[in-house]
Amino acid sequence: MATASPRHLLDDIINTGQQQQDQQAQQEFLHSLETIVLTIFLSIIIIMTVFGNLLVMVALCKDRHLRKKKTNYFIVSLAFADLLVALVVMPFAAIELTTGKWRYGEIFCLVRTSLDVLLTTASILHLCCIALDRYYAICCQPLVYRHKMTPVRVAAMLSGCWLIPTFISFLPIMQSWNVIGIEDIIKERRELTGGSNDTSCVFMVNRPYALICSAVAFYVPLALMVLAYQRIYVTAMTHVRQIETLQRAGSAPVTGTEPVITMRSSTSSDPLEHYRLRTTTASCSSEQAPIANSRMRIETKAAKTLAIIMGCFCLCWAPFFITNVVDPFIHYSVPWQLWTAWLWLGYINSGLNPFLYAFLNRAFRRAFLVILCCGDERYARQGSCSYGHTHRACSAVSANGTSMALRLSFLPNRSYSDNGQTILANEHESQDSLGPL
Repeated sequence: MATASPRHLLDDIINTGQQQQDQQAQQEFLHSLETIVLTIFLSIIIIMTVFGNLLVMVALCKDRHLRKKKTNYFIVSLAFADLLVALVVMPFAAIELTTGKWRYGEIFCLVRTSLDVLLTTASILHLCCIALDRYYAICCQPLVYRHKMTPVRVAAMLSGCWLIPTFISFLPIMQSWNVIGIEDIIKERRELTGGSNDTSCVFMVNRPYALICSAVAFYVPLALMVLAYQRIYVTAMTHVRQIETLQRAGSAPVTGTEPVITMRSSTSSDPLEHYRLRTTTASCSSEQAPIANSRMRIETKAAKTLAIIMGCFCLCWAPFFITNVVDPFIHYSVPWQLWTAWLWLGYINSGLNPFLYAFLNRAFRRAFLVILCCGDERYARQGSCSYGHTHRACSAVSANGTSMALRLSFLPNRSYSDNGQTILANEHESQDSLGPL
């Protein structure tokens, strides 16, 4: 049998070494490229979150009409919580993710983790308060809304959004209540990641903390939001059917002088005070649209709006909190890559909130245009126009001489008549009061 010469063996060794060097260089290049792409992606998320939430806060400070509506205080407080998430939490999480190391010590690791839990929970609780505010505004009578949503109660709800999270963040985390019973598991995890908390910020929770924290921060607010938006949708569709019944009864446009139900201007301090009913002399006339097309459009708009709000919230936070509950019961076997993906998906919700709760609101959009266009008079006049006059419109149904307010944000600007009474659902004012709905 022929044997390889020493020269051939030397060439094979050299070629093998070169191949290994090429592979190592290629791996380093791919790792560097991955780090650059990840850094750009995370930076875009942080910048967009800061910009969107900061714009919401500036709009409320500059526009006095926005400050007169109670709902907007929930929105601006939500924007402040999300802004802090982008400024305090996201940058350190991004640095740790891109570098693979934690360089700020054990104490700051606990502080960063506590702020993470505090601010994200506060953001979620604000979303719950907004849903409850809209429920009282749309599904209850105006007097009930004013009784329920007093300035003192609004302040109490906002305080709760910030105080409740402290009981599941700083208090248990700084006291290490979340690691009771799993100290050995955390020690093994730290040894695998570098041997000390100076090179990794390991955060693990025991079963009681996982269940209590997830319930307070996600599952209870989710249940309240689902119930509130479900009742809002049912109420909206009930009002649509009432108008449809009047259409089928043979309603026709009415002109001339007659009693008309009107709404007050939205300059009122109460978001729904413009639903107070008063009698005036006016003429309203409008062409009827086909019943089927009108109802389909209304129901589609309502369903899409609620689906976007609840869909984005659940899509962003449900994976994280489901994993948070399941992981302690499967011996903490969820990979850290999956944890990181779910956590950043939740962070993205802080960047989406300004678009869902402010950018879809006409009053906020007008204020944004004034800010971004450096106070352009055209947009300022457009904004003041909608506030400066009383609309000859109503959101009411007359049945046997009794008027019922339709606090409904899904209805288009269209008037109907039944036995000499006029019905007109004003979409624009209700959307300004209730945000995207």
